[in-house]
Amino acid sequence: LPPSDPAQLNRQYVKGFATDIGGRTSHSAIMARSLEIPAVVGTKTVTAEVKNGDIVIVDGLDGQVIINPSPELLAQYEQKRARYEAQKAEWAKLVHEATVTADGIHVELAANIGTPDDVKGALANGAEGIGLYRTEFLYMGRSELPTEDEQFVAYKTVLEQMNGKPVVVRTLDIGGDKELPYLQLPKEMNPFLGFRAIRLCLEMQDMFRTQLRALLRASVYGNLKIMFPMIATLDEFRQAKAILLEEKEALLRQGVAVADGIEVGMMVEIPAAAVMADQFAKEVDFFSIGTNDLIQYTMAADRMNERVAYLYQPYNPAILRLISHVIDAAHREGKWVGMCGEMAGDPIAIPILLALGLDEFSMSATSILPARAQLKQLAKEEAARIKETVLSLGTAEEVVSFVKRTFSLA
Repeated sequence: LPPSDPAQLNRQYVKGFATDIGGRTSHSAIMARSLEIPAVVGTKTVTAEVKNGDIVIVDGLDGQVIINPSPELLAQYEQKRARYEAQKAEWAKLVHEATVTADGIHVELAANIGTPDDVKGALANGAEGIGLYRTEFLYMGRSELPTEDEQFVAYKTVLEQMNGKPVVVRTLDIGGDKELPYLQLPKEMNPFLGFRAIRLCLEMQDMFRTQLRALLRASVYGNLKIMFPMIATLDEFRQAKAILLEEKEALLRQGVAVADGIEVGMMVEIPAAAVMADQFAKEVDFFSIGTNDLIQYTMAADRMNERVAYLYQPYNPAILRLISHVIDAAHREGKWVGMCGEMAGDPIAIPILLALGLDEFSMSATSILPARAQLKQLAKEEAARIKETVLSLGTAEEVVSFVKRTFSLA
């Protein structure tokens, strides 16, 4: 299922989906979570086994697809759904509360969005900002590039709706499982490692500059922060920022208003960037850790390939050490660090990330209230005591076992 399809699904009619291929962090699965559409991906055989007229349970919580369940099982799932709805009603009481730990430390909980329409769900779930606006969905499901004015309207809409809350916009991140057929780019053997994201934008500068102008024009309507994806080297960041500043100067010369002090940051999703975080931290205003890609690149395991899904290990000590290194490097330079990968909303990861000092957790909107409820029960000072132990463990399984035991997680 191409990522552009879930972005266009109407929740009034589409109650769930299941696919043969894909992984938990494929963009179609991520979009399903943001839309609160139950999805189970990577089943291998579901499309061959389900026939028109079958009753199907799609359990997006536990990753189960059950075809033609017995009346007893159907009744059990109706009860499970009722329990989940009751739990959501409890979480909903926290919508207007700030995210504060048990010892009074504020942590920012933000939402990941793909379209301006997603802002409504982010606010309904109590988002304190937008930690990732995936702008590529403006470019998908169409036959030509969006114009500068089309983009301006989209960015302005999001900034206005967020009413002064921070909005972190990621510049165009096409490639991997997100394609733009009208660009007619050659097929690649390893698209996740290929000509994508900032690499594409630095070569196709007309397209990149159009997006940057639209963002700069929209900046006066809210609290805009801009970040570049897939940065591997300091030269890439410097070049991208220089282009942004050129477009800003050009707009100001034309008398177009641009906000002062727009923070410019980068995604940390390539191990090389994570290792060099101390150098990048001197030049960026912030980092946002994209764990979906950071994990696949660190573990050399394609996030779309269910046969190596066992290597998608957010709790692997190698990943945790990289994250810790990035956060420490940023804090030494007085910079803040967010995380916009799926790991940010993971109940087992949350105590670890709090211990490592993460400043902003950005996630699918539907994960915000459960995360807020969890963080209210955690003391940051107490969590910090586990940092050394967690980073010294040898396997992901050991980390999970330790965290569950320490924080009484099921």
